Amino acid sequence: MTAPVEFAPDFGPLRRLVLDMAQQRSVNDVLKLTVEGLAERPNVALARIWLTAPGDICDGCPMRNECPDQSACLHLVASAGRSRVDPGADWSRIDGDFRRVPLGVHKVGEIGATGELSVVPDLQADLSWLVHPDWARREDILAFGGQPLIYKEQILGAVAVFLRIKMDREEGTVEEGLAWLRIIADHVATAIANARFFEEIERLRHRLQMENAYLREEVLESHGFGDIVGRSPALRAVIDQIDLVAPTEASVLILGESGTGKELVAREIHRRSQRSKQAMIRVNCASIPRELYESEFFGHVRGAFTGAVKDRAGRFELADGGTLFLDEVGEIPLELQSKLLRVLQDGQYERVGDERTRQTDVRIIAATNRNLKQEVEAGRFREDLYYRINVFPIEVTPLRRRRDDIAPLGAHFLELASRKFQHRCPRLTQAHIAQLMSYDWPGNARELQNIIERAVITSRSGVFRFDLPQEASTADVGLHHGRPTAGDDTPEVVPDGEMRRRERENIRAALHQAGWKISGPGGAAELLGMKPTTLASRIKRLGLEKPG
Repeated sequence: MTAPVEFAPDFGPLRRLVLDMAQQRSVNDVLKLTVEGLAERPNVALARIWLTAPGDICDGCPMRNECPDQSACLHLVASAGRSRVDPGADWSRIDGDFRRVPLGVHKVGEIGATGELSVVPDLQADLSWLVHPDWARREDILAFGGQPLIYKEQILGAVAVFLRIKMDREEGTVEEGLAWLRIIADHVATAIANARFFEEIERLRHRLQMENAYLREEVLESHGFGDIVGRSPALRAVIDQIDLVAPTEASVLILGESGTGKELVAREIHRRSQRSKQAMIRVNCASIPRELYESEFFGHVRGAFTGAVKDRAGRFELADGGTLFLDEVGEIPLELQSKLLRVLQDGQYERVGDERTRQTDVRIIAATNRNLKQEVEAGRFREDLYYRINVFPIEVTPLRRRRDDIAPLGAHFLELASRKFQHRCPRLTQAHIAQLMSYDWPGNARELQNIIERAVITSRSGVFRFDLPQEASTADVGLHHGRPTAGDDTPEVVPDGEMRRRERENIRAALHQAGWKISGPGGAAELLGMKPTTLASRIKRLGLEKPG
């Protein structure tokens, strides 16, 4: 006697289900795909999957009294099926009475505990093991089959189906039903294991990304802000302003003396902006010949003027989608400022000698060491252009007013110069730092870098020392132990008697710090930036004597 046609295994859908499971990268996707695929087979009323996991709802679990051990149980994780009595019933719920099944309890619990299959070919003949036998009668549930989910000898859980057809051993339907369910169970176990591996890889990748982001923030915190090096409150205020304006599209005007690092501020704004993947194009407005301004900004076509032998893109075209940094913007000729204003307002321009209007999308960051407000009042800078670029001003404080940055900047420049000139130099000593702190740095960080590079070059002769200008300031620098005091840009008028007292105390402090060593490395003469013979004569003139 042959098996009924309606129960004959259909390997086409089975093969597609197995292939689809193998492509999943999420455990939930594997589970949902499996139960829905099983529920679509003829005569399958309900398909469910439980996975072994630690006990989690023991206090409110309806099967707690039957559970021998609350450490682990089977968790219902996927369900699919169709009701004949109530077509609107949702059999995909996993929060019902069987959401947790103790290991070793009921048919499903026995499968999860022993790893052995379980089959009830004729439920109507034995309903005693069912918790809700009336449900089976109403829904014409006639058979049950369950298989363990095993991967590398580890029981992951159980898959079970409730059928609306009896399984007759004489007709072979039991063996056939268990065969295709075994095939599904083996592939489900493998797919679950693989999906767990993928999820773990994704979790580790996300964690690595978070750690990298954290470490980048740590590097920024400990080594300055990108290429900006320093720790002074004034520099911290600049950094806070960069953080505030960088994510926006606002135009920025960077103000400050020459050599303060305005371009570094511009690059950091661009790096933290939404345009960071595009280029930041720099234009030094002070170095462009007056007759070439328009070509430099907007480009030209071949033959537009003498020497224009080919088409050339301008800076606005090169910066399209990115940032255009106008360094020394106050140097732009007045007659060109109107054309610059047009492209900033409308994003339109024409190449020199070309009638075609082009579009551009750039963010403007400008910098100047001039007082543009005074330039506007003097008629040398357009007021409308000034307000167009001065949406968010950032002022970079001169180095003499942020002396806390001198030491870290000096160490940074010394490391760069050592690599540049391939000459290993000693670290900055306290004597070196005190000498650097005693100077006003009118050229700011650029002058500091030049002084240190010069010291690295001359140190090949064996002596590492700074060749500072002799007119070291005493107005902004405290004379006790070489520490700076608060000051401003207004020169202080000091009486002659006070100057003599300060000189005496300053030399005494240097001698004390150097252990009354006058010449040589770390000596008082080096700290004071003067010749040892000059210092010796001043010590004699001032009547200074070594204590004791």
